[in-house]
Amino acid sequence: MTTVPKPEYPRPQLQRAQWLNLNGPWQFEIDSGDSGIDRGLLDRDLNSEIIVPFAPETELSGIGNTDYLEAVWYRRTVSIPQDWDGQRVLLHFGAVDHDATIWVNGNEVGRHRGGFSSFTVEITAQVTAGSDAVVVVRARDPREAVQARGKQSLNFANADCHYTRTTGIWQTVWLEAVPQTYIKSLRITPQLASSSFAVQAALSANQPGNSIKIIFSDAGTPVAEQTVRADLDLGPTGTVIIADDKVRAWSPEDPHLYDLTVQLLDESGATLDEVTSYAGLRSVSLDGKQIKINGKPVFQRLVLDQGYWPESLMTSPSDEALVRDIELSLAAGFNGARLHQKVFEERFYYHADKLGYLVWGEFADWGAGGYGKIEDHQQPTASFITQWLEVVQRDFNHPSLIGWCPMNETWQPLHDRITQLDDVMRGMFLATKAIDQTRPVLDTSGYSHRVPETDVYDSHDYEQDPAKFAANQAGLANDDPYLNVHDGRTISQPYNGQPYFVSEFGGIWWNPETAAAAKGTDRRESWGYGDRVADEEGFQVRFEGLIGALLDDPNMFGYCYTQLTDVFQEENGIYRFDRSEKLDVGRVRAAQLRPAAYEK
Repeated sequence: MTTVPKPEYPRPQLQRAQWLNLNGPWQFEIDSGDSGIDRGLLDRDLNSEIIVPFAPETELSGIGNTDYLEAVWYRRTVSIPQDWDGQRVLLHFGAVDHDATIWVNGNEVGRHRGGFSSFTVEITAQVTAGSDAVVVVRARDPREAVQARGKQSLNFANADCHYTRTTGIWQTVWLEAVPQTYIKSLRITPQLASSSFAVQAALSANQPGNSIKIIFSDAGTPVAEQTVRADLDLGPTGTVIIADDKVRAWSPEDPHLYDLTVQLLDESGATLDEVTSYAGLRSVSLDGKQIKINGKPVFQRLVLDQGYWPESLMTSPSDEALVRDIELSLAAGFNGARLHQKVFEERFYYHADKLGYLVWGEFADWGAGGYGKIEDHQQPTASFITQWLEVVQRDFNHPSLIGWCPMNETWQPLHDRITQLDDVMRGMFLATKAIDQTRPVLDTSGYSHRVPETDVYDSHDYEQDPAKFAANQAGLANDDPYLNVHDGRTISQPYNGQPYFVSEFGGIWWNPETAAAAKGTDRRESWGYGDRVADEEGFQVRFEGLIGALLDDPNMFGYCYTQLTDVFQEENGIYRFDRSEKLDVGRVRAAQLRPAAYEK
């Protein structure tokens, strides 16, 4: 029997018993001229085989083609279980890069734009329980168009901080059987002040007499429940109060999770649908320059996590690999991460929830710059907003997620005209605030802040001299913090007293093997920020100096160090690309874990 790669349930916060993992061998064909429809690819077998969910550029896919792939096709015959008779059938995609079209038994059933957000198509009308169904997927990934690419290289080869491209399916594909009337999603909002959870269920229909029953449990024992009508409100909501003696807040020190079951009941009390989930009771609040978790200032020792692996690129090679990255980060003294220029698979957040690991959710917005004069060269499209909305909706329930940042380093000179960048950045900010009033939103990480009311303000500072770095950051005490500029030109709206942190710094260029082989500042095979240190002692001294400048600032709520691992030629990680140690991690940990002035 073929082992199914990544067999775990892909959506931990909304689980059902009946599902089918479609990872594994699929037929596959590269469509270099995007002429597949005209050449009959929809209706015939394809010429090779790929292992889903790994992208064709990866080793684990069995393809390993790293050239430009304008379009690719997938085909698989799926047996629909007989016991799914009478139910609706949903086809889920964790992520497909970039424009996806889906056919089932020759009928188009859905389209989706965006390589980083999950989507679902219903295929009930196209399939029959106990019979086979043919699923065909075409993914288009044009190289010249404006699109959210993240760190994927526009050049043929990797360079600087840009990496091998990802095309097509790169997260789990799966089928799910649901009742005719079913729970589409849950929105779980913790309310620490009242020791309660607001649980809203999105339903496929509001039938007369229906209700939802919400049950919270702890260690297998029910601790609170509520039943509310589901035939009046489009999104019926129950507020479930946890008794005082059962309250246990989620925190990095104690990442406690309550189990949650939600049942959709008919008028007789019979169960129509049931899903299981979990929730953490925690709060995030703003107080001057402080971001508080559960009412207390927690200094955020974050690391920049690119989420790439040598053998599988943006797709984790296994579920264990997700856990390992969090554990490696914690071992080095970090308590969280910026999930950088990529939307991580949902199971990463699940493990972060369990391990008490703080994360900032981001979008992979790189891919819109360089189109025209620098005064208006950033051209993000409306699609950036729609994709980001899908991301925020998917990940809202995770307690480990403590902030949102939809854009990154979108530099552009500030002048007296409103630009596409201004429109889209404001749109993404307002969309995030409309969905989520429980977390702070940073309009963009570093460079061009264009939303005056952004909840958080930041900068990127890759100065490598600790004394100069400290001088750069000293102005925060006088509400005059370090701001990014471009060629001496202002690129941001002014700072307005918000919580402030340096969300990228360090990036110390060090790999002992390539340092020994390379000469001078050759960056073709090895790349990092500033001058390469001469040895590990040089790394540690520089790291301690840079970290210390931020730990000693009582107005700084945290930092984000670049980065967790080396990625291809970018060799500025705490660990090597293969996750092995390249320096004394214990010393890195010790430098970070001394008390921060912010916490005193």
